[in-house]
Amino acid sequence: MSAQVKATGPGGKPADDRAPAQMEKPAGQYRWAICALLFFVITINYIDRQIIGVLKPVIEADMGWSEVDYGNIVTAFQASYGIGLLVVGRWLDRVGTRKGVAIAIGLWSLAACFHAAARSVLAFILARIALGVAESAAYPGAVKSVAEWFPRRERALGVGILNAGANVGVLLTPIIAIGIAGAYGWRSAFLVTGLIGFVVLWGWLRFFRQPADHAELTDSEREWINQDGEDPAGAPLGWKDALRQRQAWYFICGKFFTDPVWYLFLFWLPDFLGRTQGMELFPTGDSGILATIGPALIGVYLLADVGSIAGGWLSSHLVGRGWSINRARKTTLLIAALLAVPMVTVASAPSPMVAVMLIGLGTAAHQAFSSNIFTMISDLYPRRAVATIAGMGGAAGAVGGILIAQATGWTLELTGSYVPIVIYAGLAYLIALACIHALVPRMEPAQLPG
Repeated sequence: MSAQVKATGPGGKPADDRAPAQMEKPAGQYRWAICALLFFVITINYIDRQIIGVLKPVIEADMGWSEVDYGNIVTAFQASYGIGLLVVGRWLDRVGTRKGVAIAIGLWSLAACFHAAARSVLAFILARIALGVAESAAYPGAVKSVAEWFPRRERALGVGILNAGANVGVLLTPIIAIGIAGAYGWRSAFLVTGLIGFVVLWGWLRFFRQPADHAELTDSEREWINQDGEDPAGAPLGWKDALRQRQAWYFICGKFFTDPVWYLFLFWLPDFLGRTQGMELFPTGDSGILATIGPALIGVYLLADVGSIAGGWLSSHLVGRGWSINRARKTTLLIAALLAVPMVTVASAPSPMVAVMLIGLGTAAHQAFSSNIFTMISDLYPRRAVATIAGMGGAAGAVGGILIAQATGWTLELTGSYVPIVIYAGLAYLIALACIHALVPRMEPAQLPG
């Protein structure tokens, strides 16, 4: 890497040991409206994927699934999601975020509706495969959009806000889907939530454009967005070139070790609370578990929302106070990793309240960690490579999700205990942080082929 590249970073950005220059705040805040739009995209994305986890006990009783059947259904989603991420990241870097994300929203909304027609384990597996492939565009597209719409100093907060959409989606699922399932059956819940996606698609097509093309953007806000400099011209980054760079491996390793924890609670939390805290599954019929466990799910994901926004805010705040990008990001990652450690004890929590607090603290830590490692992609890479790296790391996270799905399904089938699984959950973030720091100790920007 040349001395010039090291000094400025990708696209003329400051190197990691320099604080971004001070600049007057712009007239206009339209970039935050775009961030809100991305928040809603991620929210509906998570409602569509989470509904099966919330309704698991009801569907399992109706369909006669075993724990291994459910593990295989979850694995189908994870495998297709991971494969989709490998392809969709490069695809988004080629076709652009507006077109690519629009196609993805339409396809995953159709796949979500298809769950309502499933009558067998195989049909559910096929529905999950379709959903996984289409939903794989959400995070690479959202993170790339933040890189397009925000200067580096604000990106962690922007990613933190859109990432909070995942928590809100999971939080709303037991409110929306549970009410529909209780009144009209679980199949109607899949149909209605799938149709909501088409409303989000309309909003995306109506409001999203590139900053250079957006009529609502003031000149001063456009200048603020572009304060880090224009990206150098070049072709999209290929997998082969990316795999040769340690900067790509920081994200691959980070997602591989930490995403399984998120997927664990995304798909098994209702079952976990039932097994470890003695919550009755059906105290008043099929909707009883929803009334019993629903408030606990809401509590967990409210805390996760706090973690997502707080983690993004802290990192951006430290950069604004003059900290280097390297120091600000990694300090936030360390705090998040330490907050996750108490999860090792959650299987033996003395009460439901303690269990919810421990899991909520862990999910808050996960989202703070996730917001920052996503943001680090645009610290290390120009905008034209962001979706590719996000997709590769997301694919690694999906592989980790497959492993945790199989491990959890077989562990429960053989022992009925979550203890080995939650021990890993509590330690995963320290493992990931050690790998990240070893791979990018100074966060030197990646050198891309021309």
